Amino acid sequence: MAGTTVQAPPTIFSPERRRAARRRALVMQRQPGAARFLLDDMVEDVIERLAFLRHEPRSALVIGDRGGALTAALEARGAGAVVRADPAPDAGELALDEEAPFPPEMLGTGVDLIVSLALLDTVNDLPGALLHLRRALVPGGLAIFSFVGAGSLPVLRGAMLAADGERPAARLHPMVDVRAGAQLMQRAGFADPVADSRTLNVGYRSLERLIGDLRAQGSGNVLAGSGPPIGKRGLARARKAFADAAHTEGRVVERCDIITLSGRAGGA
Repeated sequence: MAGTTVQAPPTIFSPERRRAARRRALVMQRQPGAARFLLDDMVEDVIERLAFLRHEPRSALVIGDRGGALTAALEARGAGAVVRADPAPDAGELALDEEAPFPPEMLGTGVDLIVSLALLDTVNDLPGALLHLRRALVPGGLAIFSFVGAGSLPVLRGAMLAADGERPAARLHPMVDVRAGAQLMQRAGFADPVADSRTLNVGYRSLERLIGDLRAQGSGNVLAGSGPPIGKRGLARARKAFADAAHTEGRVVERCDIITLSGRAGGA
């Protein structure tokens, strides 16, 4: 319609902070014993889904595959052309724009599998990103997107609220739930869209270890407008709230809900 103005999506996340968080995580992943449970779970799940669907990709774009475990599995299954990409690329990876996550080097070449791991939950225009990825698939191509979703990190959220007291600040970003994920896939035009979730429970003895594990996996705060420093008193309140959430043997069980969205490009 003439005169219609298309509004840009609100800027909730900072692409610069996201890239910085992923560069920091890349360094931390090279240290012995670095946490990888989120990515390892996502990779295992994608491999199981491909086997169940009997999808044998000839070409694939894999986004966020730190360490290359999924890439290696796809190549072992016979995928002849697997391209790895990341907002903060390591050696052998292409750079991409998180809001339009298809590397410009690949324009004009569709793929029959796209996988995104632990990334799409922090883009400002998620509907636009999903549409961009769907258009990068060949007809009948499959997309699988996994990320941490709504319901995750209740203990950490409680600790941060306790730290801020009567003036809560934005410290953990909003998250997508399963229902919204399914609607977004439909809106982006995917055929046979599916959205589901599963829960990972991880035990911790300290708030610092929990935060360290999240940072090691690139899952820290990347909000465009983060809150003020917590300070010593706030940190003490956060630690007490964390300790109060402990169950047996002084361990706190934190919850991570992994949401997976999948769908196909129509026209096959």
